[in-house]
Amino acid sequence: MPTKVNEPQSQGQAPRARGRARSAPPTREMEPMRIAKAMAQAGLCSRRDAEKWIAAGRVVVNGAVLTTPAHVVGSGDTILVDGEPLPALTAPRLWRYHKPKGLVTSHKDPEGRPTVFAALPGEMPRVVSVGRLDINTEGLLLLTTDGALARHLELPSTGWVRRYRVRAHVEPGRELSQGALDALKQGVAIDGIRYGPVDARLERQQGRNVWLNIGLREGKNREVKRIAGHLGLTVNRLIRTSFGPFVLGELRAGAVEEVKRKVLAEQLGADLSRTLGVKS
Repeated sequence: MPTKVNEPQSQGQAPRARGRARSAPPTREMEPMRIAKAMAQAGLCSRRDAEKWIAAGRVVVNGAVLTTPAHVVGSGDTILVDGEPLPALTAPRLWRYHKPKGLVTSHKDPEGRPTVFAALPGEMPRVVSVGRLDINTEGLLLLTTDGALARHLELPSTGWVRRYRVRAHVEPGRELSQGALDALKQGVAIDGIRYGPVDARLERQQGRNVWLNIGLREGKNREVKRIAGHLGLTVNRLIRTSFGPFVLGELRAGAVEEVKRKVLAEQLGADLSRTLGVKS
């Protein structure tokens, strides 16, 4: 079982805002990959936006304007985007962010709602989230510069538990017991969707109001709220307190803290760290 990681806090300061500046992350060789992926890993844009940039003739490889995002590039190629060299690939970086309620986990929201990424400090590089939290959910959200790392951490097969504190109201005519929560360890089917084992504990109950501690590995869309509804509960507050070995701790709402490279390498393990270029 990985050791829980709860690094010392800086009372909500943005990265590098206090203390000695962190050293720049090490660069790494570009393995052969599609140009759209290379642009995304370099932090310029998403793969979807990269495809649009290529279609607009903004990307040149070895003197030729690209016409397809499927073109494979490597460390020996000269790549220009809008006339500027593609930034060198760096080792993945990871941050813990305390997402406040009311922010959408999206780079662009068609409804114009405030987003997580617009709320981040200006000196942050372009990052993607490891999974999502809906607009009314608060708590720990992991952010990374590397899409491959994000996809790996999101997979249920990675085995990392997402843990939540849940405040809910017990619907009239329903009762909640620890026994009913224990039954969730076998998994449950709700409206034709099968949910895997859930670790749920009743922390306290006062009248019709309860606080629960819930841990799950899959992280399907609205999973906690759907399971709660199945038990006759209406969730009125949902806080993610940990994601695998990384915990929210005392990180204040809106604050972001970078995970040290050594800590990240230890939690990923030697093989994956080597593959992604993470060095302690």
